Amino acid sequence: MIPKYRDRFNAEFSDKKYREILDFLADNSGQEPLFRVAESPIFLTDDFRNKLLDVSESLIDQVMDLSAEELREAVPEHLDVPNDTVRPHFFTNDFGICLDEEGEVVPQLIELQAFPTLNMYQKELENAYCKVFPFLNTLKSEISDKQYFKEFKELIVGDENPENVILLEIYPEKQKTNIDFYLTRKYLSIEPVCLTKVIKEGKKLYYLKDGVKTRIKRIYNRVIFDELERLEALETDFKLQDDVEVEWVTHPNWFFKVSKYILPKLKHNYVPKSYFLKDFPEDENLADFVLKPLFSFAGSGVELNPTQEGIQKIEDKSNYILQRKVKYAPLFKDPEGGLSKAEVRLLYIWKEGEERPQLMNYLVRLTKAAMVNVDYNKKDAIWIGGSTAFFEK
Repeated sequence: MIPKYRDRFNAEFSDKKYREILDFLADNSGQEPLFRVAESPIFLTDDFRNKLLDVSESLIDQVMDLSAEELREAVPEHLDVPNDTVRPHFFTNDFGICLDEEGEVVPQLIELQAFPTLNMYQKELENAYCKVFPFLNTLKSEISDKQYFKEFKELIVGDENPENVILLEIYPEKQKTNIDFYLTRKYLSIEPVCLTKVIKEGKKLYYLKDGVKTRIKRIYNRVIFDELERLEALETDFKLQDDVEVEWVTHPNWFFKVSKYILPKLKHNYVPKSYFLKDFPEDENLADFVLKPLFSFAGSGVELNPTQEGIQKIEDKSNYILQRKVKYAPLFKDPEGGLSKAEVRLLYIWKEGEERPQLMNYLVRLTKAAMVNVDYNKKDAIWIGGSTAFFEK
Protein backbone atom coordinates (compact mmCIF):
# COMPACT_ATOMS: atom_id res chain seq x y z
CA MET A 1 0.00 0.00 0.00
CA ILE A 2 3.09 2.26 0.12
CA PRO A 3 4.75 1.85 -3.29
CA LYS A 4 8.20 3.21 -2.37
CA TYR A 5 8.65 0.59 0.37
CA ARG A 6 7.05 -2.22 -1.60
CA ASP A 7 9.13 -1.53 -4.71
CA ARG A 8 12.36 -1.36 -2.74
CA PHE A 9 11.64 -4.55 -0.80
CA ASN A 10 10.73 -6.48 -3.95
CA ALA A 11 13.81 -5.21 -5.75
CA GLU A 12 16.07 -6.39 -2.91
CA PHE A 13 14.28 -9.69 -2.34
CA SER A 14 15.88 -13.05 -3.18
CA ASP A 15 15.37 -16.65 -2.16
CA LYS A 16 18.70 -16.43 -0.34
CA LYS A 17 17.44 -13.56 1.81
CA TYR A 18 14.24 -15.46 2.57
CA ARG A 19 16.39 -18.34 3.78
CA GLU A 20 18.30 -15.88 5.98
CA ILE A 21 15.03 -14.83 7.62
CA LEU A 22 14.18 -18.45 8.43
CA ASP A 23 17.72 -19.10 9.69
CA PHE A 24 17.56 -16.01 11.94
CA LEU A 25 14.33 -17.31 13.52
CA ALA A 26 15.76 -20.81 13.96
CA ASP A 27 19.05 -19.57 15.41
CA ASN A 28 17.30 -17.33 17.96
CA SER A 29 14.70 -19.86 19.08
CA GLY A 30 16.29 -23.27 18.46
CA GLN A 31 13.31 -24.17 16.26
CA GLU A 32 12.44 -23.31 12.68
CA PRO A 33 8.76 -22.34 12.44
CA LEU A 34 6.41 -25.24 11.69
CA PHE A 35 4.04 -22.86 9.92
CA ARG A 36 4.81 -20.93 6.75
CA VAL A 37 6.57 -17.61 7.21
CA ALA A 38 5.69 -15.04 4.56
CA GLU A 39 8.56 -13.81 2.42
CA SER A 40 7.53 -10.20 3.01
CA PRO A 41 6.03 -7.86 5.59
CA ILE A 42 3.28 -5.48 4.52
CA PHE A 43 3.55 -1.69 4.44
CA LEU A 44 0.54 0.28 5.65
CA THR A 45 -0.25 3.99 5.64
CA ASP A 46 -0.81 6.18 8.68
CA ASP A 47 -4.37 6.70 7.48
CA PHE A 48 -5.04 2.96 7.56
CA ARG A 49 -3.40 2.63 10.98
CA ASN A 50 -5.69 5.39 12.29
CA LYS A 51 -8.69 3.45 11.00
CA LEU A 52 -7.45 0.34 12.81
CA LEU A 53 -6.93 2.23 16.05
CA ASP A 54 -10.32 3.96 15.81
CA VAL A 55 -12.29 0.75 15.46
CA SER A 56 -10.16 -1.07 18.05
CA GLU A 57 -10.74 1.62 20.66
CA SER A 58 -14.46 1.41 19.93
CA LEU A 59 -14.40 -2.35 20.38
CA ILE A 60 -12.61 -2.01 23.71
CA ASP A 61 -15.28 0.46 24.86
CA GLN A 62 -18.10 -1.83 23.76
CA VAL A 63 -16.61 -4.90 25.46
CA MET A 64 -16.13 -2.92 28.68
CA ASP A 65 -19.78 -1.86 28.51
CA LEU A 66 -21.00 -5.47 28.44
CA SER A 67 -22.09 -6.66 31.87
CA ALA A 68 -20.34 -9.53 33.65
CA GLU A 69 -23.61 -11.50 33.48
CA GLU A 70 -23.90 -10.93 29.74
CA LEU A 71 -20.35 -12.15 29.14
CA ARG A 72 -20.73 -15.18 31.39
CA GLU A 73 -23.58 -16.42 29.20
CA ALA A 74 -20.90 -17.30 26.63
CA VAL A 75 -19.18 -19.81 28.93
CA PRO A 76 -20.46 -23.41 28.52
CA GLU A 77 -21.47 -24.72 31.94
CA HIS A 78 -19.35 -27.87 31.67
CA LEU A 79 -16.24 -25.80 30.78
CA ASP A 80 -16.61 -23.07 33.41
CA VAL A 81 -13.35 -22.54 35.31
CA PRO A 82 -13.44 -21.22 38.91
CA ASN A 83 -11.92 -17.94 40.11
CA ASP A 84 -12.75 -15.80 37.08
CA THR A 85 -11.23 -12.34 36.65
CA VAL A 86 -12.75 -8.91 35.99
CA ARG A 87 -10.63 -8.34 32.89
CA PRO A 88 -8.63 -10.54 30.52
CA HIS A 89 -4.85 -10.15 30.19
CA PHE A 90 -4.95 -10.12 26.38
CA PHE A 91 -7.14 -8.54 23.73
CA THR A 92 -6.70 -9.15 20.00
CA ASN A 93 -8.69 -7.98 16.98
CA ASP A 94 -8.42 -9.51 13.49
CA PHE A 95 -9.21 -7.22 10.56
CA GLY A 96 -9.42 -8.08 6.91
CA ILE A 97 -7.84 -5.44 4.66
CA CYS A 98 -10.83 -4.88 2.42
CA LEU A 99 -12.51 -2.69 -0.16
CA ASP A 100 -15.74 -0.92 0.71
CA GLU A 101 -18.55 -0.13 -1.75
CA GLU A 102 -16.73 3.03 -2.89
CA GLY A 103 -13.49 1.14 -3.50
CA GLU A 104 -11.74 2.61 -0.45
CA VAL A 105 -9.32 0.38 1.46
CA VAL A 106 -10.76 -0.16 4.94
CA PRO A 107 -10.40 -2.63 7.82
CA GLN A 108 -13.27 -5.04 8.46
CA LEU A 109 -13.47 -6.94 11.73
CA ILE A 110 -13.25 -10.69 11.20
CA GLU A 111 -12.83 -11.89 14.77
CA LEU A 112 -11.74 -10.79 18.23
CA GLN A 113 -10.29 -12.73 21.15
CA ALA A 114 -9.12 -12.33 24.72
CA PHE A 115 -6.48 -15.00 24.27
CA PRO A 116 -2.70 -14.92 23.80
CA THR A 117 -1.08 -15.38 20.43
CA LEU A 118 2.47 -15.37 18.99
CA ASN A 119 3.63 -12.48 21.16
CA MET A 120 7.33 -13.35 21.49
CA TYR A 121 7.59 -14.65 17.92
CA GLN A 122 6.16 -11.48 16.37
CA LYS A 123 8.91 -9.35 17.88
CA GLU A 124 11.54 -11.80 16.68
CA LEU A 125 10.00 -11.82 13.19
CA GLU A 126 10.19 -8.03 13.05
CA ASN A 127 13.87 -8.30 14.00
CA ALA A 128 14.43 -10.94 11.32
CA TYR A 129 13.04 -8.74 8.52
CA CYS A 130 15.08 -5.76 9.78
CA LYS A 131 18.27 -7.81 9.98
CA VAL A 132 18.00 -9.09 6.41
CA PHE A 133 16.58 -5.85 4.94
CA PRO A 134 18.34 -3.06 6.91
CA PHE A 135 16.29 -0.23 5.36
CA LEU A 136 13.34 -1.51 7.44
CA ASN A 137 15.05 -0.35 10.63
CA THR A 138 13.80 3.17 9.91
CA LEU A 139 10.23 1.80 10.12
CA LYS A 140 10.74 -0.39 13.17
CA SER A 141 8.33 -0.32 16.11
CA GLU A 142 8.96 2.38 18.68
CA ILE A 143 8.84 -0.22 21.47
CA SER A 144 12.41 -1.46 21.97
CA ASP A 145 13.11 -5.16 22.41
CA LYS A 146 14.09 -4.54 26.04
CA GLN A 147 10.87 -2.68 26.85
CA TYR A 148 8.72 -5.15 24.90
CA PHE A 149 9.94 -8.21 26.78
CA LYS A 150 9.85 -6.29 30.08
CA GLU A 151 6.16 -5.50 29.56
CA PHE A 152 5.35 -9.14 28.88
CA LYS A 153 7.40 -10.32 31.85
CA GLU A 154 5.48 -7.98 34.14
CA LEU A 155 2.21 -9.24 32.68
CA ILE A 156 2.88 -12.98 32.63
CA VAL A 157 5.39 -13.59 35.43
CA GLY A 158 4.33 -10.72 37.66
CA ASP A 159 5.92 -10.85 41.11
CA GLU A 160 6.40 -14.62 41.06
CA ASN A 161 9.65 -16.50 40.69
CA PRO A 162 9.75 -17.60 37.01
CA GLU A 163 10.23 -21.24 38.05
CA ASN A 164 6.75 -21.11 39.62
CA VAL A 165 5.18 -19.88 36.37
CA ILE A 166 4.49 -22.17 33.42
CA LEU A 167 3.24 -21.88 29.86
CA LEU A 168 0.46 -24.48 29.72
CA GLU A 169 -0.35 -26.27 26.45
CA ILE A 170 -1.34 -29.71 25.16
CA TYR A 171 1.77 -31.47 23.81
CA PRO A 172 3.60 -28.14 23.30
CA GLU A 173 6.43 -29.70 21.30
CA LYS A 174 3.91 -30.85 18.66
CA GLN A 175 2.06 -27.56 18.26
CA LYS A 176 2.61 -25.60 15.03
CA THR A 177 3.19 -22.50 17.16
CA ASN A 178 5.87 -24.09 19.34
CA ILE A 179 8.51 -21.57 18.23
CA ASP A 180 6.65 -18.97 20.28
CA PHE A 181 6.81 -21.24 23.35
CA TYR A 182 10.58 -21.58 23.05
CA LEU A 183 11.01 -17.82 22.62
CA THR A 184 8.79 -17.29 25.67
CA ARG A 185 11.12 -19.57 27.63
CA LYS A 186 14.13 -17.66 26.30
CA TYR A 187 12.86 -14.18 27.19
CA LEU A 188 10.66 -14.84 30.24
CA SER A 189 12.46 -17.88 31.73
CA ILE A 190 9.27 -19.92 32.05
CA GLU A 191 8.84 -23.52 30.94
CA PRO A 192 6.33 -24.84 28.38
CA VAL A 193 4.54 -27.68 30.19
CA CYS A 194 2.07 -30.20 28.80
CA LEU A 195 -1.29 -30.46 30.55
CA THR A 196 -0.64 -34.20 30.92
CA LYS A 197 2.51 -33.46 32.97
CA VAL A 198 0.84 -31.26 35.61
CA ILE A 199 0.67 -32.91 39.06
CA LYS A 200 -2.32 -32.11 41.28
CA GLU A 201 -2.16 -32.56 45.06
CA GLY A 202 -5.26 -31.19 46.74
CA LYS A 203 -5.59 -27.61 45.51
CA LYS A 204 -1.90 -27.27 44.66
CA LEU A 205 -0.30 -27.90 41.27
CA TYR A 206 3.26 -29.01 40.48
CA TYR A 207 5.48 -29.90 37.54
CA LEU A 208 8.89 -31.49 37.26
CA LYS A 209 11.65 -28.98 36.55
CA ASP A 210 14.95 -30.72 35.96
CA GLY A 211 13.49 -33.72 37.79
CA VAL A 212 12.47 -31.67 40.86
CA LYS A 213 8.80 -31.33 41.80
CA THR A 214 8.15 -27.60 41.59
CA ARG A 215 5.06 -25.64 42.66
CA ILE A 216 2.97 -23.91 39.98
CA LYS A 217 1.58 -20.60 41.20
CA ARG A 218 0.82 -18.85 37.92
CA ILE A 219 -0.28 -20.30 34.56
CA TYR A 220 0.22 -18.60 31.20
CA ASN A 221 -2.59 -20.49 29.51
CA ARG A 222 -2.25 -21.47 25.84
CA VAL A 223 -4.69 -24.40 25.91
CA ILE A 224 -7.42 -24.07 23.26
CA PHE A 225 -10.70 -25.56 24.50
CA ASP A 226 -11.65 -26.53 20.94
CA GLU A 227 -8.59 -28.77 20.73
CA LEU A 228 -9.00 -30.06 24.29
CA GLU A 229 -12.59 -31.14 23.57
CA ARG A 230 -11.46 -33.14 20.54
CA LEU A 231 -8.90 -35.16 22.54
CA GLU A 232 -11.41 -37.41 24.26
CA ALA A 233 -8.83 -39.99 25.38
CA LEU A 234 -6.54 -37.40 26.98
CA GLU A 235 -5.69 -38.49 30.54
CA THR A 236 -4.66 -35.76 32.97
CA ASP A 237 -4.24 -35.43 36.70
CA PHE A 238 -5.47 -31.83 36.47
CA LYS A 239 -8.48 -30.51 34.62
CA LEU A 240 -8.84 -26.80 33.88
CA GLN A 241 -12.23 -26.81 35.62
CA ASP A 242 -10.66 -27.92 38.95
CA ASP A 243 -10.68 -25.40 41.80
CA VAL A 244 -6.95 -24.93 42.43
CA GLU A 245 -4.64 -22.35 43.97
CA VAL A 246 -3.20 -20.71 40.86
CA GLU A 247 -3.42 -17.37 39.08
CA TRP A 248 -4.39 -17.52 35.41
CA VAL A 249 -2.88 -15.42 32.63
CA THR A 250 -5.39 -15.19 31.08
CA HIS A 251 -8.32 -16.93 32.78
CA PRO A 252 -9.70 -19.68 30.49
CA ASN A 253 -13.26 -18.31 30.63
CA TRP A 254 -12.17 -15.33 28.54
CA PHE A 255 -11.63 -17.68 25.59
CA PHE A 256 -15.42 -17.80 25.38
CA LYS A 257 -16.40 -14.36 26.67
CA VAL A 258 -14.50 -12.35 24.05
CA SER A 259 -15.02 -14.37 20.91
CA LYS A 260 -17.36 -14.68 17.95
CA TYR A 261 -20.08 -14.90 20.61
CA ILE A 262 -20.16 -11.11 21.00
CA LEU A 263 -19.88 -10.20 17.29
CA PRO A 264 -23.68 -9.76 16.95
CA LYS A 265 -23.55 -7.27 19.83
CA LEU A 266 -20.94 -4.97 18.26
CA LYS A 267 -21.54 -1.91 16.10
CA HIS A 268 -19.13 0.13 13.97
CA ASN A 269 -18.69 1.01 10.30
CA TYR A 270 -15.81 -1.47 10.21
CA VAL A 271 -17.72 -4.29 11.92
CA PRO A 272 -19.70 -6.44 9.44
CA LYS A 273 -23.21 -7.27 10.58
CA SER A 274 -23.47 -10.62 12.36
CA TYR A 275 -26.36 -12.73 13.64
CA PHE A 276 -26.66 -15.82 15.75
CA LEU A 277 -27.80 -18.52 13.36
CA LYS A 278 -30.97 -19.03 15.41
CA ASP A 279 -31.82 -15.32 14.96
CA PHE A 280 -31.03 -14.92 11.25
CA PRO A 281 -33.73 -12.70 9.69
CA GLU A 282 -35.78 -14.02 6.80
CA ASP A 283 -35.26 -10.82 4.81
CA GLU A 284 -31.45 -11.25 4.72
CA ASN A 285 -29.78 -13.05 1.81
CA LEU A 286 -27.89 -16.13 3.03
CA ALA A 287 -25.48 -15.86 0.08
CA ASP A 288 -24.15 -12.60 1.58
CA PHE A 289 -22.97 -14.32 4.78
CA VAL A 290 -20.29 -16.68 6.09
CA LEU A 291 -21.22 -19.38 8.61
CA LYS A 292 -18.87 -19.71 11.61
CA PRO A 293 -18.89 -21.93 14.72
CA LEU A 294 -18.65 -19.78 17.84
CA PHE A 295 -15.57 -21.32 19.39
CA SER A 296 -13.57 -22.99 16.62
CA PHE A 297 -9.93 -22.10 16.05
CA ALA A 298 -7.80 -21.39 12.95
CA GLY A 299 -10.77 -21.40 10.57
CA SER A 300 -12.06 -24.83 11.55
CA GLY A 301 -15.70 -25.37 10.59
CA VAL A 302 -16.11 -22.11 8.65
CA GLU A 303 -18.47 -22.29 5.63
CA LEU A 304 -17.80 -19.55 3.09
CA ASN A 305 -20.92 -20.43 1.10
CA PRO A 306 -23.52 -21.82 3.51
CA THR A 307 -26.71 -23.39 2.14
CA GLN A 308 -30.19 -23.73 3.60
CA GLU A 309 -29.83 -27.50 3.34
CA GLY A 310 -26.61 -27.45 5.37
CA ILE A 311 -28.03 -25.09 7.98
CA GLN A 312 -31.09 -27.28 8.50
CA LYS A 313 -28.77 -30.14 9.51
CA ILE A 314 -27.26 -28.08 12.36
CA GLU A 315 -28.98 -29.09 15.58
CA ASP A 316 -27.55 -26.49 17.97
CA LYS A 317 -28.01 -23.24 16.05
CA SER A 318 -27.09 -21.16 19.12
CA ASN A 319 -23.45 -22.21 18.63
CA TYR A 320 -23.09 -20.64 15.18
CA ILE A 321 -23.14 -17.14 13.75
CA LEU A 322 -23.63 -15.76 10.27
CA GLN A 323 -21.31 -12.85 9.46
CA ARG A 324 -21.70 -10.62 6.42
CA LYS A 325 -19.05 -11.31 3.79
CA VAL A 326 -16.37 -8.74 3.10
CA LYS A 327 -14.26 -8.18 0.01
CA TYR A 328 -10.56 -8.66 0.70
CA ALA A 329 -8.34 -6.33 -1.28
CA PRO A 330 -5.57 -7.98 -3.36
CA LEU A 331 -2.99 -5.27 -2.69
CA PHE A 332 0.32 -6.87 -1.81
CA LYS A 333 2.44 -7.39 -4.90
CA ASP A 334 5.04 -10.14 -5.12
CA PRO A 335 8.09 -10.07 -7.46
CA GLU A 336 6.25 -12.24 -9.99
CA GLY A 337 3.40 -9.73 -10.30
CA GLY A 338 0.93 -11.75 -8.21
CA LEU A 339 -1.21 -10.12 -5.53
CA SER A 340 -1.85 -11.33 -1.99
CA LYS A 341 -4.63 -10.44 0.44
CA ALA A 342 -4.11 -9.91 4.14
CA GLU A 343 -5.52 -9.86 7.63
CA VAL A 344 -3.90 -7.83 10.38
CA ARG A 345 -4.26 -8.63 14.07
CA LEU A 346 -3.72 -5.98 16.73
CA LEU A 347 -2.07 -7.45 19.83
CA TYR A 348 -2.96 -5.79 23.14
CA ILE A 349 -1.97 -6.66 26.69
CA TRP A 350 -4.19 -5.74 29.61
CA LYS A 351 -2.28 -5.40 32.86
CA GLU A 352 -4.06 -6.05 36.11
CA GLY A 353 -5.48 -2.82 37.52
CA GLU A 354 -5.14 -0.91 34.25
CA GLU A 355 -8.26 0.74 32.83
CA ARG A 356 -7.46 -0.01 29.21
CA PRO A 357 -5.24 -2.44 27.31
CA GLN A 358 -1.95 -1.45 25.69
CA LEU A 359 -1.21 -2.07 22.00
CA MET A 360 2.06 -3.98 21.63
CA ASN A 361 2.36 -5.39 18.13
CA TYR A 362 0.77 -6.45 14.85
CA LEU A 363 0.42 -9.94 13.42
CA VAL A 364 -0.29 -10.31 9.70
CA ARG A 365 -1.41 -13.27 7.61
CA LEU A 366 -0.99 -13.15 3.84
CA THR A 367 -2.94 -15.39 1.49
CA LYS A 368 -3.87 -15.99 -2.11
CA ALA A 369 -6.69 -18.38 -1.21
CA ALA A 370 -10.35 -17.76 -0.38
CA MET A 371 -9.63 -18.17 3.35
CA VAL A 372 -6.87 -16.37 5.20
CA ASN A 373 -5.22 -19.51 6.49
CA VAL A 374 -2.00 -20.97 5.08
CA ASP A 375 -3.53 -24.45 4.94
CA TYR A 376 -5.83 -23.29 2.12
CA ASN A 377 -3.10 -21.99 -0.19
CA LYS A 378 -1.48 -23.80 -3.07
CA LYS A 379 1.78 -25.45 -2.09
CA ASP A 380 3.83 -23.45 -4.61
CA ALA A 381 2.30 -20.06 -3.73
CA ILE A 382 4.57 -17.23 -2.59
CA TRP A 383 3.90 -14.10 -0.49
CA ILE A 384 1.69 -16.15 1.87
CA GLY A 385 1.91 -17.08 5.55
CA GLY A 386 2.59 -15.35 8.84
CA SER A 387 4.03 -11.84 8.62
CA THR A 388 4.05 -8.44 10.27
CA ALA A 389 3.25 -4.83 9.39
CA PHE A 390 5.45 -1.76 9.04
CA PHE A 391 3.88 1.70 8.95
CA GLU A 392 5.00 4.80 7.13
CA LYS A 393 7.02 7.37 9.06
